[in-house]
Amino acid sequence: MIHLPKALSMRQVNLLTVFFLLLAINTHGQDSRAVLFDTDWRFKKDSLIQAESPTFIDSGWRKLNLPHDWSIEDLPNQQEGSVQGPFTKASIGKAATGYTEGGVGWYRKTFTLDNRYEGKQTYITFDGVYMEADVWVNGHHLGDHPNGYTSFSYNLTTFLNPIGKPNVIAVRAKNLGRNSRWYAGSGIYRHVWLVPLNALHTELNGNYVTTPSVLPGTAQVKIESSLTNASSQSKVIDVRVDMVNPFGQVVGSQKRSVTIAANSFVSTTQQLTLTKPALWTLENPVLYSARVTLVADGKNLDQTITPFGIRSLEFNGQKGFLLNGKVVKLKGGCIHHDNGPLGAVSIDRAEERKIELLKKAGYNAIRLSHNPVSPALLAACDRLGMLVVTDAFDSWEKEKLGLKNSYHQYFKAWWKRDIDAMMLRDRNHPSIIMWGIGNEIWEAADTSGHRMAKQLADEVRRLDPTRAVTEAMLYLPQQIKFKWEAFAPHLANLDVDGYNYFIGGKYDPMQRDSATTHRYESEHAKHPQKLFMATESYPSAALENWDAAEKHPYVIGGFSWTAMDYIGEANIGGPTYVAEATKIPQGLMSLMFFFKPTSWPVFNAHCGDLDLIGNRRAASYYQNVVWRNSLIEMLVHQPIPDGMKEARSPWGFPDELKSWTWAGMEGKNMKVNVYTRSKRVRLELNGKAIAEQTVPDGSITTTFDIDYQPGTLTARGFDGEKEVGSSTLSTAGKPVAIRLVADRVTINANQNDLAYVRAEIIDQNGNVVPSIDDAEIMYQLTGNATLAGVGNGNPTDLSSFQQNHKKVYQGIGLAILRSNGQKGTVTLTATANGLKAGKVQVELK
Repeated sequence: MIHLPKALSMRQVNLLTVFFLLLAINTHGQDSRAVLFDTDWRFKKDSLIQAESPTFIDSGWRKLNLPHDWSIEDLPNQQEGSVQGPFTKASIGKAATGYTEGGVGWYRKTFTLDNRYEGKQTYITFDGVYMEADVWVNGHHLGDHPNGYTSFSYNLTTFLNPIGKPNVIAVRAKNLGRNSRWYAGSGIYRHVWLVPLNALHTELNGNYVTTPSVLPGTAQVKIESSLTNASSQSKVIDVRVDMVNPFGQVVGSQKRSVTIAANSFVSTTQQLTLTKPALWTLENPVLYSARVTLVADGKNLDQTITPFGIRSLEFNGQKGFLLNGKVVKLKGGCIHHDNGPLGAVSIDRAEERKIELLKKAGYNAIRLSHNPVSPALLAACDRLGMLVVTDAFDSWEKEKLGLKNSYHQYFKAWWKRDIDAMMLRDRNHPSIIMWGIGNEIWEAADTSGHRMAKQLADEVRRLDPTRAVTEAMLYLPQQIKFKWEAFAPHLANLDVDGYNYFIGGKYDPMQRDSATTHRYESEHAKHPQKLFMATESYPSAALENWDAAEKHPYVIGGFSWTAMDYIGEANIGGPTYVAEATKIPQGLMSLMFFFKPTSWPVFNAHCGDLDLIGNRRAASYYQNVVWRNSLIEMLVHQPIPDGMKEARSPWGFPDELKSWTWAGMEGKNMKVNVYTRSKRVRLELNGKAIAEQTVPDGSITTTFDIDYQPGTLTARGFDGEKEVGSSTLSTAGKPVAIRLVADRVTINANQNDLAYVRAEIIDQNGNVVPSIDDAEIMYQLTGNATLAGVGNGNPTDLSSFQQNHKKVYQGIGLAILRSNGQKGTVTLTATANGLKAGKVQVELK
């Protein structure tokens, strides 16, 4: 959130209003000249012949608006135990894709352009299509695009019919075979845009704004613009750059004349000095705007508006990572691109809410796993102050894990186009601090991988030398023949080495090299200019990893796997219970085979610090004590069956809840974990001290075994005799009602805004009853909105995300309302057997 002065003059208010109206054009993260092209499409899931033809009859196809993901939709022929909701046991992707289906889908749209497009160069831009997209307009094949995550554009101009005549655009998307390790979704799942341009214009993604010098009281802002003259005449133009501050005021301008020959390109560079700039920080992420206007013969031919932040980045092997000259440690988490009950559908508000939830949960950084994300998500990170580490590819040329149909088969021909597409689109986002070129790459230890790493790193630095290059490294099973030194030529291309699952910098999954080797320390000794981070880490290893970051300036923090739960990689983090005599193996590879999931009916990874609908789970509370964001947290373990013990995968965490409501457990033993950095913990039940323990050295965990009694349980942390914090849990009463809580009671009357409504089962005192899992809520909606999705945090609930009913989990459900574009009042009512109905209203403005 941007913090502005409390008292503004009327002129400042008016200027600010104008500025935010202009900035609103760019909250999608898209070109300011673009026109949203999401409405009135037709769709058919089928392998059709000649559906690209303008004369093809599509009147029987389904009508819909984009973004759209057919893999999250209910499958036909529902059958309990085999086909439920969008899930099927027959899924080709199996547990990897969460038992969902792909296939082939066609999209068509008939559209007519008006006089605004007369004489224009008209482009179409797709923010993302999964995957293997082919695009036609009026029967002309514009091209194919195999990558399911990068944006791409085509110039439609020469293939369009005259103004006033109908045009037909057709898109085929193919999600076939085994092509992903996680849920990807299917279809045109991000926005589509038309971009009408004059013959003389700034290219798409043609502005590059940097801040080469940020000093106390002054900043240098540099803007490079790539210009095109598609006309048959040479032109002399003025390129005017205006820097606009958060009040809408122009705080710097510069103009230069440029001659552009016919049918040619030219680049211009201008640099301005701003005084007393407001910096982009995590706490106050101020965004400026660079307005570039092309003027010829007194007429404005083209104008672009590019948001940017004024901030400095420094990667220093002795000091660490510095933002605006101050050391920042990354309190990070990895995220996949899906939006839970919406599937892969990328609606702007869904992306924004995700970042809001993570920020509130204590994160200051995210790692984008393992692909370019939507422009809307990056724009949200800019606005909210969330640092970003990108991730371009999950594989290069070598096939990974038997995914014969994955992007690796296109990598050799497409890698440069795709890395360029990602960087040219995204390099103005102040939130991005590092470019990731790969994740757990199969060829990282051989010469082909070394060469490819250099090519990628060189291309990244060519396009943006202001940020660091990184990659996530893991000692993989097929690399057992290699010693660690075999990775050295590969790592030499990186500014920041990313280690996956090196606990505190120590790790060898095959136990070949010394398991106690401190890679951070040994590599720093060899390369003192470098920085290191945990690009992925187990939730249970958070303390060791953070201790390493606090101990070593050159270890800049890391990213848990994962910050938020996601569909696919089903049950990699879910708990299981085994006989007490069972010997649980040690080491990553052994554990992976021991816990090889036979996951149905689990469809999601069940390893997020936040669950699929955004509720915080146990690991999130632990993480915040590790990061020193919280003084003390208390969680209670689910009852463990007699004669059994909990076994967890490497990505698991104790099966705990922040709850003291355990009906049926009266007088029985319960395990209570208290996480704190205090020295001593006292436990009180119903006002009486019942236990006290000293926190073990090198730990933040104290474990108590106590008999359950309803009431109030309090954990108090002490340093000496001084109480430094407390955490309290109280028993909820019987469920009596449903309470609906909207995340916002006023939203925009457009289809890119959503209201997330939390459905809570509460007792007579308004406390959520977390023991309720079987209450099925019926949602009834009236007004100018649709029910975009329903959900809960239950990893085994295979029921539909798109019907008007869903069970709660641990007393909580979720309904997502989507505006249909008209103003008015929307009313959502929720009912369930034996409970008083809940109701909430949302205004659409």
